[in-house]
Amino acid sequence: MRHRKRTAKLGMKSQHRRAMLANMVCSLIEHSRIKTTIAKAKVARRYADKMVTLAKKGTLHHRREALAFLRHKPAVTKLFAELGKQHGDRNGGYTRIVRVGQRLGDAAEIAILEWTGTVTAAPEPEQGKKAEEPIAKEAKATKAKTKVAETKQESATKS
Repeated sequence: MRHRKRTAKLGMKSQHRRAMLANMVCSLIEHSRIKTTIAKAKVARRYADKMVTLAKKGTLHHRREALAFLRHKPAVTKLFAELGKQHGDRNGGYTRIVRVGQRLGDAAEIAILEWTGTVTAAPEPEQGKKAEEPIAKEAKATKAKTKVAETKQESATKS
């Protein structure tokens, strides 16, 4: 029986899953927000909240526990120096998940995982290539004109 053995496996083995989640939490600590799938964000949120709880306690034992999970000393330093104090008055819910939309390649639901102490901006809709095409065409035309002018100047100096 599988009673009380619920784990989001995320399509990977346990060692890979643990390393990926540790890297995601480190990136969240360093950059204050990460963009990932909703399933991964929900699992990473659990570990990020646990790391902040350790940082709020702040003892050497808790620092070593955080380092054992994260395995990245600068992230642990920032966690205990800044994030533990930033969330000192909260009793939980240190992260938020903002749904952004679907990924173009495989239509996976994408979300932004960020700390609750930060002010969130509304997710900007991603603009397709159509908005960039006129600018790119103008830039190519300008480059072509300058190359033609340079070759004319070089041929005039050689004659």
